[in-house]
Amino acid sequence: MALYALLDFDTLKKYDISIKDFCKTAKGLKAKIIQYRDKNSSLEEKKQRLLEIRKYWKKTLIINDTIELLPYCDGIHIGQEDLENLSQKYNLSKYEIIEKLRTGELLEWKMDNGKRIIKNEKNFPSSVVNYKFIVGLSTHNKEEILEANKLPLSYIGLGAYRPTSTKDTSNILGQKVIELIKYSYHPVAVIGGVKIYDKIPSKFKVVGSDICRLTSSRSKKRKISKRKLKSL
Repeated sequence: MALYALLDFDTLKKYDISIKDFCKTAKGLKAKIIQYRDKNSSLEEKKQRLLEIRKYWKKTLIINDTIELLPYCDGIHIGQEDLENLSQKYNLSKYEIIEKLRTGELLEWKMDNGKRIIKNEKNFPSSVVNYKFIVGLSTHNKEEILEANKLPLSYIGLGAYRPTSTKDTSNILGQKVIELIKYSYHPVAVIGGVKIYDKIPSKFKVVGSDICRLTSSRSKKRKISKRKLKSL
């Protein structure tokens, strides 16, 4: 069971911690993935924060929802409503939407002989050859899992495991996730109120607020230690 760190920008502000410190804690906990979620910032602000995350995080980086920023990441995580809206917007089946997210074909960027050309972006390669993006989809019950089994996803998110303040969690699964995991053909990342030391029989556990709390606690301890040293 690998750790999948959720960097929710509003939660970072709540705990008064930096992107750098969050990434440092995620590294210390041996996280495999960071997902950047930001529901309130502008597109340009999100882009700049992704660039900042990339300075401190060299492993897999996932963007939540914002397909325009997929070129700056390794993949994307979307919700059921997002998938439905994309399907209607492009008049494509859900299967086709997932496929085109994986290949980047939904993006307005230049394709040249199987290469994606990303122009004038500092710290990024000029092209990526035949790259396949990671695509994750949130699920909340058996019916959605069975539907997800028909899609070419990289993984599914399943939850909420516990109540959480970062998003609506009216559907709390608790220990039901253990049984529901068995229905998925895809790797499962358990989401929603998951804590660092929870033991869940899934491929990933997605932890956000608990990492922020730990980071904040360590930051406060460092500040206290510095004040004590200065007083000596």
